[in-house]
Amino acid sequence: MILRPTRDDLKLIGWGIGRVILGVGIIMAVPLVVAIISTEWNAVLDFLVGIAACVTFWLAMEITCKVKRDLAWFHGLMVASAGWLVAVMFGAIPHMLSGHFKSYLDACFDLMSGCTTTGLFLLQDLDHVSHGLNMWRHLLTYAGGQGIIVIALTFLFAGTAGAFKLYASEGKEERLLPNVIRTARAIWMISLTYLWIGSLLLWLFLMREGMPAGRGFLHSIWLFMGAWSTGGFAPQSLNLLYYHSFVIEAITLVVFAIGSFNFALHYSVWTRKRNEIHKNIEIRSFTITVAITTFVLAIGFSKIQVYTTLTEFFRKGFYNLMSGHTGTGNVTVYATSFFKEFGFIAMWAITLAMAIGASACSTGGGVKGLRMGIFAKSVWRDIKGIVSPESAVVREKIHHVKDIWLDELLIRNTMLILLSYVAIYFIGGLLGIIYGYEPSVAFFDAVSAGSNTGLSAGLATPLMPALLKTWYIFEMWAGRLEFVAIFALFGMAVALFRGKVTHRT
Repeated sequence: MILRPTRDDLKLIGWGIGRVILGVGIIMAVPLVVAIISTEWNAVLDFLVGIAACVTFWLAMEITCKVKRDLAWFHGLMVASAGWLVAVMFGAIPHMLSGHFKSYLDACFDLMSGCTTTGLFLLQDLDHVSHGLNMWRHLLTYAGGQGIIVIALTFLFAGTAGAFKLYASEGKEERLLPNVIRTARAIWMISLTYLWIGSLLLWLFLMREGMPAGRGFLHSIWLFMGAWSTGGFAPQSLNLLYYHSFVIEAITLVVFAIGSFNFALHYSVWTRKRNEIHKNIEIRSFTITVAITTFVLAIGFSKIQVYTTLTEFFRKGFYNLMSGHTGTGNVTVYATSFFKEFGFIAMWAITLAMAIGASACSTGGGVKGLRMGIFAKSVWRDIKGIVSPESAVVREKIHHVKDIWLDELLIRNTMLILLSYVAIYFIGGLLGIIYGYEPSVAFFDAVSAGSNTGLSAGLATPLMPALLKTWYIFEMWAGRLEFVAIFALFGMAVALFRGKVTHRT
């Protein structure tokens, strides 16, 4: 029986979304300060308008939607799924006012890309945007990597019953600490610590290379935010090609590789449980899939005799494959090089790496190493069952922070999400082909959007069709939330029209 949401249900969802949008407005204060310091008065006005809009919406929700009820799973899923969409619409205000976008749809595309740590962008004349707007772009990826709901939980939902429902609805399940608010704050503590260390290293190197201290400071923060969040944004249109630096590439590779790991794994290492690195199914899965895709990449390059030296292979091949596998999107080649220079085999090796993606409960996207591990273990269990006596009970377990026995429910849920990713990848690629793009390019960019990666073979530009932009926005949103909250939102839409009127408990 489908229940129709009550008025109180809708009010509670609206109240939660209002808190999320207030969080967006608070984050806008950072680029506002940067714009003031840089005397970029047009950008200052853009962010003041954005902050005013966010605060106005929050006040309206606080006044009209406050109810004396606790959040249930249903409300958490709705706040997570709808909250991201509303956050994108409000967050796009400074983007649209900046004059660097052809349309509001393009501005929303970049906001969704930033919030979901994808890294595709339609912004025009990136090399001449204000410091304030560049800070906003990179702060979006950094904050989005932790999760918009995690931000709201850290500051705005303290003491709220049902906070874990919000946390889990954003595609996260592991509690680092017994209290979910403390878990959200622990995630921020981990990220801020890495931000301080990584940005300092990058800043020192950029100054050594001759970049002025002030500019180098901003570039170091932006480069770290883009890499750690596996968002892939960079302050220049050439991305990492702008720096022509092996050291910058090496540092960012280490940063986004670490950033792609599960926050629970980081916390285990921080609390001296370092054996988790060797036992964790995601680390094992990640190592195997990186090895396989790197081998295929090498075969592809050798067949067409490109990037044949070790240095070239590392900087042009392995770096971009790792950027794709971790869902980052930092790039050391021109976008068209993936199609024109890499060849069919190497291009599809990177496409496969993007499709697999990073770790669960991390800043990255894609199917995730955990699901790949569960899938492989379930296949192995079935093979063992076939060759074992009929009376034998065949069981398999994985280790992910703790030992987990595989059961039919876990396998079924894993396959549902895996097939959902395959579906959005396929539909996105098919749409690109229908619009006349080369199949390899169409699937490369579609997988990049759905896996929240950000590498592009040249399709994702302001000139791409509006329908394709809209589908990519959906891919980024659905892929980041891992579909469950999206299914719930569609379910609520059905329930509003066909559900039975009753009180929800």
